[in-house]
Amino acid sequence: MAGTPLKVRWTARRNAVFANPKFQYWAAKLPLIRRIARSRAGTMFDLVVGFSYSQILRAVVDSGLLDVLKHGPLGASEIAGRIDLSDDATLCLLRAARALDLAEEVLEDGWMLGQQGAVLQADEGTQAMIRHHRLLYRDLEAPLELLRKDRSEATELSRFWSYAGALHGAAEAGRETTEYSRLMATSQQFVADQVLAAFRFPARARLLDVGGGHGAFLGHVGRAYPGIELGLFDLPEVVENAREPLASEFGTERLSFHPGNFFRDSIPAGFDLVSLVRILHDHDDGPALDLLRNIRRALDPGKRLMIAEPMARVPGAEAMGEAFFGLYLWAMGSGRARSAEEIRAMLAEAGFSASKTVPTPQPVIASIVVATA
Repeated sequence: MAGTPLKVRWTARRNAVFANPKFQYWAAKLPLIRRIARSRAGTMFDLVVGFSYSQILRAVVDSGLLDVLKHGPLGASEIAGRIDLSDDATLCLLRAARALDLAEEVLEDGWMLGQQGAVLQADEGTQAMIRHHRLLYRDLEAPLELLRKDRSEATELSRFWSYAGALHGAAEAGRETTEYSRLMATSQQFVADQVLAAFRFPARARLLDVGGGHGAFLGHVGRAYPGIELGLFDLPEVVENAREPLASEFGTERLSFHPGNFFRDSIPAGFDLVSLVRILHDHDDGPALDLLRNIRRALDPGKRLMIAEPMARVPGAEAMGEAFFGLYLWAMGSGRARSAEEIRAMLAEAGFSASKTVPTPQPVIASIVVATA
């Protein structure tokens, strides 16, 4: 072990101690560290059975149980008739939901929403995400097979997000299109809330949202800052679909529309601020750097780029960045979650003069990096 860094030696020793059954028995006996040992055991148990929790959550959402419990207290038999399950199956689901604080038995056989259930029942955006995750779970049924696949091979998620499919409203039978629209509208609100809570926009400026889709993010900013002029850059068919709804709310004099492909076409110049909202992490390093260079060429010195998306290695949100989004984007076939430090290094390589991170209230939803041209 000579020459081995101290951190490596310490980590190896720690792991050997923690894995020793005698240490585990001893730790469980000592009052001072029993709570820590139990917490770690609980965390491990949650990792082992986490998929079951997710499927309970999905069953609660898909069955409509949350909406039924909103009008409780109700007995299990009455609930069974409303969610099309047998009495025994309903009771099984209610008890599982109770364990996750989604349901609560306030009286004997009197069921209502639990605290987490009350929050979730009122949050259509999170419910939309839970329904959407069925695609990820299908791809993760054989995780090693997924990781061994060439990323160009089709998956459930890649088919959903295909630029020829749901992303531009051309999904088969319209089902994926509807799900896509709902998912984007609600999830963009989550990100917009974080951005508006953490980043101070200029009172009067020109903002261009690159890859802004149907304008959900622009709408949130426009309502919060009436003095900002709003620009949308996306593929021609996307911009065309966004034109009328945005114009009806904000008026044509406040808006500009810029159809194009941000990998092939120049980004429009003359804007004070460019936003990239959940765009960079969708692309591999080469295309992502090309996009940043394209934006840099469009910005005059002193103008800014704001990047908002879930990021890796954020304290308090580590699992969301590299565990969830790491595999989600792998299954999608493109992109990866990057740390703020990695993004800032890419920004410097793209020619930006400076960059900084901006803390958000809920980094599990999104983090922010702002760069200056």
